[in-house]
This record gives sequence, C-alpha cells and structure tokens, in this order.
Amino acid sequence: MTDSTLTVLTHEEEQAGLTLDQLKQLVGLVEYDASSDPFPVTAMDAVGFVVGNATQTATFYQLALGMELEAYRGPENGHRDSKSYVLRSGSARFVFTGGVTPGSPVLDHHRKHGDGVVDLALEVPDVDRCIEHARSVGATVLVEPHDVSDEHGTIRTAAIATYGETRHTLVDRSRYDGPYLPGYVARSSTVVRREGHPKRLFQAVDHCVGNVELGRMDEWVEFYNKVLGFTNMAEFIGDDIATDYSALMSKVVASGNHRVKFPLNEPAIAKKKSQIDEYLEFYDGAGCQHIALATNDILRSVDILRDNGIEFLETPDSYYDDPELRARIGDVRVPIEELKKRKILVDRDEDGYLLQIFTKPMGDRPTVFYEFIERHGSLGFGKGNFKALFEAIEREQDARGNL
Repeated sequence: MTDSTLTVLTHEEEQAGLTLDQLKQLVGLVEYDASSDPFPVTAMDAVGFVVGNATQTATFYQLALGMELEAYRGPENGHRDSKSYVLRSGSARFVFTGGVTPGSPVLDHHRKHGDGVVDLALEVPDVDRCIEHARSVGATVLVEPHDVSDEHGTIRTAAIATYGETRHTLVDRSRYDGPYLPGYVARSSTVVRREGHPKRLFQAVDHCVGNVELGRMDEWVEFYNKVLGFTNMAEFIGDDIATDYSALMSKVVASGNHRVKFPLNEPAIAKKKSQIDEYLEFYDGAGCQHIALATNDILRSVDILRDNGIEFLETPDSYYDDPELRARIGDVRVPIEELKKRKILVDRDEDGYLLQIFTKPMGDRPTVFYEFIERHGSLGFGKGNFKALFEAIEREQDARGNL
C-alpha cells in the first residue's frame, strides 16, 4: 500500500485518535493517486462560521456538543474588528467568528445571512498547484497563494469562491505546528464536563451539504468536477427525494480520496415550499445547509446531546413499527426499540447500514442544522429515510408558518 491510497491516515486523523477501520467507515476504501490529480485534496481542514456572538457560541459548543477549545484570535492579540474561536472534536475543527467593531465586515455578513458557514476549508499538499489549475478552468480566486508565518512555522494558503458567499480556503500545514494558524494563540477549554461524559461526542466531519438556487445544482456539480477534480458519488431525483408536498434534487460530489464529500441540493417544483426554498429565503442565498458529524456510538451521543439541550427532529412511532423497515434493514447492532426511543433513523444498502439523526435548526433562522451519523459499512446517505426525514422537516416548517 502507498501513501496515495486511503489506507493511510492523515496527521490530523492520527491526532484525533481515528483508527484505520473508523476512517474506512467514514469514506470507504478507494484507490487514489494524488500525483495525477490536478487539485489534490487531503482532507477537510475546518468549517468556518460567522455568528452573532462568537464568545457565547464557543461556550455553547463546548458545553452542549462536547467540543474542546484550542485556539483564539481577537483584539487582545492584534485583531481589532472580530473574535474567532477554534474548537475541535476528533478531526472535526470548527472556527466561530463574530464582529467586534460596528464597522466590521463580519457584522455586515451576519446582518444578511444570520449564523452560517462561510468557509469550507480544505487541507491540500500544494496550494500553488491547486490555484493554478482552478484559475485555468475559470474559478474565482479570492485570495492569492501566500505564506503566513509565526514562531510555530509557516502556512501556505489561498482561497477560491464557491456557491453563494461561501469560500474554500486552501491550507498547506506541512511546515506548521502551531495551534491553528499564525495570528491565533493557544487557548484551552475552561468548561467543566459532567461526570461520566465521554471525551468526544463525534469524531469527524462526514459530509457538508450545500443548498443552491433552482436550476443551479448541475452548474455547481460541474464546478466541483472541473475545478476541484471531484467525482460524482450519488444522485437523488424524482420520487427518491419527494413527499406529497415538497421536493428537491440532490447530487453528491467527493474528492478523489473520498475524505471530503459535498452533497448539493436544489429545490424542485412541488405543491408547497421545500426545505431548500425555506433555507434560501432565510439565509438570503445559497449556502451550507447542514454538517454531518460521524460518531462511533450514536446512542450514547444522542442521549448526552439531548441531556445538554440539543433538540432533534421527531420521527413518528409508525416509522419503526413498519414491517417493511424491519425486513429491509435486517440485523443492526442495537434493537429497533432503542432506536425508536431516541428517534434515530436506520438505513441499509449493498455495503452495510447506517444510523442517523438530525437536529432542529441551531439558530434563530431556520437554516443551519446538524446530522449525527454512525456508519457500519454503508457509504450512502440514508436514501431509505428521505421520506421520513422530509416529512419531519415539513412538520417543523408548518409550525413556523413556512411550508
């Protein structure tokens, strides 16, 4: 086996404590040769958010989602107009930024979009090579390749635009051993964990879902094919992804090594407003709708998350009592009654099965939410659960008056 295949863990994955078997559960074993890829992507580097109050958000994610604070940047170390907190859980890294000065562009962004994802940062081995290719096929380069250094070493970075006002920052960390990026200082969590709580409630980012405007999904799929060299992994259209009232279409693109997966959704014409329409209206444009977080023990994670105040979508008991479901999924590691008690969905495909559950929107606007997923061989996205999931979302939309 060579370093160009998925049988090798990245440094971030080793630091996160991921085993090779856990990585395979996340992405599946694929042969991949980075030397032939014009835009090689190693892994997700970070998910960057703009929020209304970064200080409170960082505390909430530590207390409620069990994340660890690792780094900070703000007025105290020379960054006058905003504060940023870097949190980790396994290999998943979130960066929360909030505006400080009244004229901060961060506040302008928040006024338009509310809390949301602004950056899906990617770790790459060669920033210049990626940018040269991206530019040659028409991508918008937002930040030219450049070095940033401090006492911990040097980061090579750049950025390109994707859907809406989202960007992909490209980061080469091979010459850096600091807490996050130059300009950030190490900062440790001070919150006290409840007795008996595990160190982590999730280990990695499984996938990040983008919502785009009607008629633009294929355009963005082509962007990821042409610019980032991503391959098409799955497609869901028509009855696959519709209810009696709303519909959407979705395609999934993945990096060559399958460590990074981006489902892309667009609304479809139906009787009422879909979840994608609602997102686009309240986010005021295209953006990242939800982030799927991989856990090794979804039952334990959901129990603790609920105890910490996280609200999940409700699934009716009839979903679990359906004999067709029980026949389709076969044996899973936990009894159906335990899944029913927690409202966890289950799906099986030709490769195995998965367990998944979705939170309600995390902020005031009905935009960003999370999925928690435990994979047992399955490389899919819970196609068998789409109808139950969308009906649950529609119940929430109806309660908000947005269906």
